[in-house]
Amino acid sequence: MADLLYLAIVFFVIALVLGVLGVRGAGISMNIAKWLIIVFLILAVLSLIFGGI
Repeated sequence: MADLLYLAIVFFVIALVLGVLGVRGAGISMNIAKWLIIVFLILAVLSLIFGGI
């Protein structure tokens, strides 16, 4: 599950760098980061509820 958080952070940083540089593809990286964070949060809550940690 930590891999999802790592990937979300990586895509977020990529989106920030591309946004600063003015590249139009930054929105795609931001969307990927957003969905990875959502998946991570859902899995984290489910694992806390069902005692997977």
